Amino acid sequence: MPVLVITGTGTEIGKTVVTAAVAATALAAGRSVAVLKAAQTGVGPDEPGDAREVARLAGGVTAAEVARYPEPLAPATAARRAGLAPVRPRDVAEAAAKLATEHDLVLVEGAGGLLVRFDAAGGTLADVAGLLGAPVLLVVPAGLGTLNTTELTARELRSRGLDLPGVVIGSWPEAPDLAARCNLADLPDVAGAPLLGAVPAGAAALAPAAFRSSAPHWLAPRLEGTWDAEVFARREAP
Repeated sequence: MPVLVITGTGTEIGKTVVTAAVAATALAAGRSVAVLKAAQTGVGPDEPGDAREVARLAGGVTAAEVARYPEPLAPATAARRAGLAPVRPRDVAEAAAKLATEHDLVLVEGAGGLLVRFDAAGGTLADVAGLLGAPVLLVVPAGLGTLNTTELTARELRSRGLDLPGVVIGSWPEAPDLAARCNLADLPDVAGAPLLGAVPAGAAALAPAAFRSSAPHWLAPRLEGTWDAEVFARREAP
């Protein structure tokens, strides 16, 4: 799996911290890692973006962006309003393919959800995954409402012939409510793919050393971690 695309069912659900956890776990396994942000929005020219946050938390990764725009909007909208060239799926795929010649693993993080538009032609992260032939890891919220958006995204991936290896909960609450605990059983069902991890809420606030040592315990063996979905579900069962 030299390239792994990471998307979510929406924004602000933990994609960047999951990307950092996957990167940290791969680094701990002795692999070289690059992180590519397809389109960074909402930051100025000299401000740190998501790729740099991944590098801060995970450690020795190559951090790169294809494009960035100052307003916190969908990339196509942000590019248009800023008078800047939009990012095209082919640009992202070519950047990822180049990084893959120099690294064991390339993580391509999207912006928002799978079908957020990059350009006026309607290009999306799903198109990037298709060009690369890369699997797409889906990051989801824990609580009420997640089943619908998870199933919709999973169906879209399959309609395009894209591989969904699994789902990771981006922010597992310290005191999960009934919906979150029930979703541990329901998410794999609606996604048609296994749960591959649950990152605890507030993980990004950990010191980097603590984040790196903890990350493998949040992810399943398929992502080179030690997290066990069955054990976790039994512990959190309603």
